[in-house]
Amino acid sequence: MARVLGLVTDLMLASRVEAPLRAAGHDVVLRGEPGPDAGGFDAIVADLELVDPEAVAAAGPPALGFYSHVDVETRRRAEAAGVDLVVPRSRMARELPALVAGLLERGA
Repeated sequence: MARVLGLVTDLMLASRVEAPLRAAGHDVVLRGEPGPDAGGFDAIVADLELVDPEAVAAAGPPALGFYSHVDVETRRRAEAAGVDLVVPRSRMARELPALVAGLLERGA
């Protein structure tokens, strides 16, 4: 299916990103920052507590950023930076394959 870059370093969150996306047929690469090859991915899923929203938006592919539901400022910064889809961590955990599918449809 798609190549997805997961910008997540917390082991628990990484498994919540990697497992459902792999089950949906995606190739998932996990690391801590976008890097110069980020444009070679079809989508990005980023922990906005870890990665600067501007770096995520500038990386190229459609991006899903997630944040703690109480951290309204991070949500505002990500939306202002141009992150394509910004959701609370709980929604990401529940709906990740569907959210990524929506990103891929928009990015096509």
